[in-house]
Amino acid sequence: MKNSLKVERAIKNITQAQLAKLIDVSRQTINAMELNKYVPSTVLALKISRVFDKNVNEIFFLDEED
Repeated sequence: MKNSLKVERAIKNITQAQLAKLIDVSRQTINAMELNKYVPSTVLALKISRVFDKNVNEIFFLDEED
């Protein structure tokens, strides 16, 4: 699964640390998601979508290998 977290953060001008605080995870978790090394839970994906005011599938999407 891939995501557009880095792009969404840039649009909102927030850091990994700020996003992490908003959704109650570590900055390292945000970094791992951006590097596609960590797939978030449904709850976490929903929290992220709320922060960016977008549908989950606008931020997270399957890649050809999924």
